[in-house]
This record gives sequence, C-alpha cells and structure tokens, in this order.
Amino acid sequence: MIGRRLVNGVEGTGIAADDRGLAYGDGLFETMAAEDGQLRHFDLHMARLGDGCHRLGLPMPTIDTILGDCRRVLDGLGTATVKLILTRGPGPRGYAPPAHPNVTRIVMSASSHSHEADTLRPVFVQVCQTRLALSPQLAGIKHLNRLEQVLAAAEVTAAGLDEGLMLSVDGRLVCATSANLFLVQRDRLVTPTIRDCGVAGVMRRVVLQAAERLGIPCEIRDVEIGELGAADEVFLTNAVRGIRPVVGVAGIAQYPVAALAPRLLEHLAQVAG
Repeated sequence: MIGRRLVNGVEGTGIAADDRGLAYGDGLFETMAAEDGQLRHFDLHMARLGDGCHRLGLPMPTIDTILGDCRRVLDGLGTATVKLILTRGPGPRGYAPPAHPNVTRIVMSASSHSHEADTLRPVFVQVCQTRLALSPQLAGIKHLNRLEQVLAAAEVTAAGLDEGLMLSVDGRLVCATSANLFLVQRDRLVTPTIRDCGVAGVMRRVVLQAAERLGIPCEIRDVEIGELGAADEVFLTNAVRGIRPVVGVAGIAQYPVAALAPRLLEHLAQVAG
C-alpha cells in the first residue's frame, strides 16, 4: 500500500518531462526501512547519499530537509519503506549537465511488513546471465542507472526463484540484484569488494560492524563463483529486508540450516533494542 508522495516538498506525483533523472538516469536514490516513524540507519544512508552527490557533482539538500520530508510521508504508518530520489532536475537537451542544476527531490513511502526480525525465511537463488559493467567512478553509490539489475531480475522472475546473484563482466561474484552477498567459510565471513561495480549496501556495512564487535573474522576481497560450492553458508543483506539466508544456488550448491546469520540477527536486534 502506497503511503504519501512528495515532490520537492509538495504532495503529488508529477515531474518535468525534461527532468534529467527521467532522460538520463542522472541522479541517486536511497531506500530506507522505518518502524513507528523512525528511519533505520538514516545516518549511513545519508553518508552514502553524500558520497554519491559528491561524485556526480549534484547539490545535496540539507539533512533537515530530507528528514522533514521523510517524517511527513511516514505519518500514520507503522512499519514502512521510504524511497528518496534525487535528480539533477530539468535541463536542456544533451548530456552536458547544467551549470546551475535545480535538483528534483522525490520522497515516497509504502507500508511494509518486512523487517530484520522476520527475514530468516531461506531463499533459493540462481546466478544470472546478465553481468555488471565495470565503472569505478560509479561503484558503491546508488545511482539511477539500474538496467542491469532490471534485466537480471527478469531472469529471476522467469525462473520462479527468490533472487539472483550477479557477476562482473570479468567473472567475479559481486552481489545479488538488490542485495549484497556474504559467504561463510570455516566461521569466517567473506564479502566481495565493491571496487568497480555494485552497490556498497548500508546493511552490508552494518553486518561488517556487527561482525567486528562479535569478533568474527571478515575478509573483503574478490570472490570467484567456484567459492559458492565450497561455502558453509551464504546469506544476503538489504537495508529493507535485513539478512536473508540462502538455502541453495541453482545448479551449484545447497546449504544447511544457517548458523552465523541468525547470530548476527540476534545481535542486531539486541543493539536496536
């Protein structure tokens, strides 16, 4: 169920036909979870948004402006999801950005029943044929160009599975279509480095911080597809869905009942409480 939508602080759904977000994907977005009107990991989302604005040369609205919009669209909702979109706004024809952009700010909410406490349902995934192009300038941030994920998600839907893992064009495991990837190898966490493609997820960062507090060894490095078959456990992380254990990868491996993922979930619940 859709909650409310604000465009530049005004209720509505319309943007200019020449908006650069629509024409070129020239912008950024953040998707945030909320409970009882409170956004989870808001500071981490804003840090990534700030990094993205810096890299794209996009003026960033004040944190107070963004937070005010988020609170308005969350009014009356319990567990919810908030999506923030920033574009460079309207502009002339051509790729060159305007010297003085008039940023478009879109904030919308939807009620949701998905949160960390009930995301332990195991998921079955596949490795997608669609691969991620290498673009170090854009790696890590949540820019609006998501056609690779759109095509990969279509593969997952056609197969009737829960999620899809994505490789870079040079064959490295990077992420899922809408989540980061963790492997457990002999009680050690391994997650792909985000250096030339993929998104540096907020929940990925939260899990890495939790693992450090719990004394769980972690490696952030390139991961090859063959490591899926040798992993003791695999799970996905997403800011809205939390931590989701993977029960198997089509044609590659099946995994026993997760052990480390529930431990991390329990710790995060205690910290939140």
